[in-house]
Amino acid sequence: MAEKGDLSPNLLTEEMKHSNGDFVPPDGLCWVSVLSCLLLACSYVGSLYVWRSDLPRDHPAVIKRRFTSVLIVSGLSPLFVWAWREFTGVRTGPALLALMGIRFEGLIPAIILPLMLTMVLFLGPLMQLAMDCPWSFMDGIRVALDPWFWMLCLSDMRWLRNQVVAPLTEELVFRACMLPMLVPCAAPFTAIFTCPLFFGVAHFHHVIELLRFRQGTLSGIFLSAVFQFSYTAVFGAYTAFIFIRTGHLIGPVLCHSFCNYMGFPAISTAMEHPHRFTVLSSYLMGVLLFFLFLFPFTDPSYYGMPTPVCTLTSSPSSLCLS
Repeated sequence: MAEKGDLSPNLLTEEMKHSNGDFVPPDGLCWVSVLSCLLLACSYVGSLYVWRSDLPRDHPAVIKRRFTSVLIVSGLSPLFVWAWREFTGVRTGPALLALMGIRFEGLIPAIILPLMLTMVLFLGPLMQLAMDCPWSFMDGIRVALDPWFWMLCLSDMRWLRNQVVAPLTEELVFRACMLPMLVPCAAPFTAIFTCPLFFGVAHFHHVIELLRFRQGTLSGIFLSAVFQFSYTAVFGAYTAFIFIRTGHLIGPVLCHSFCNYMGFPAISTAMEHPHRFTVLSSYLMGVLLFFLFLFPFTDPSYYGMPTPVCTLTSSPSSLCLS
């Protein structure tokens, strides 16, 4: 006879069935989920330091080596979810890849709408960038369509890291793999704010390099680390929200890439801009429109209801509803 808290598959199969057919998380699941996420986060960050080097993180040789290790860990990350599912005995209708946001249903809206929503939030910085840019709109179109421009970008290791590899691998590991493990033991709302903690802490490894190469004072490095943790945690909550609402990985990846390109809004520069009123009005308008469109643009009905990760929750959540 199984003890209470035993995670054997037979017991879990019975425990997860209510009279109404809802998913019921088994005892002890949260501990296994949190430890799995912690192990996955440590594996991702640890992979960056398997190479011994006295060169800074932006050196092309360092970036290439880290590409190798982080792509291996990211490629193996679905095995963490598979092992978690096998160990806990959790069984759901959607396939493993679907739970991780890799699916075709609702793909086109998932590519367009979350990115548009993020661009709305950055309306102020985009307006500021357009006003300060020496190029005309048509010049920008011509550059965007020039294959040599993209070949130049693809040959730039820092561009590849910031716009392609980091967004893809970080969203795969910290959203697509962690959220399916966290949602069953907590409501989707709680998972949205728990998942980014792993993401934020994972970025503390930058402090090691700042200290190692003495890039700033101790207090300055500490404040930078606190700011980066706060910013990445808030951003992580946003992309986790998008993942749960849309059930797709592509939306968070594109939003992550866009935000890496834009950087943190230069509000101090906006305050001193010659057209300060227009720029600041755009900042305010962007924030207001973002909150106005946040739920309509991520309406699960566009992406196939319920989204796969929402099938792992034990009770209906407003985040999973249209």
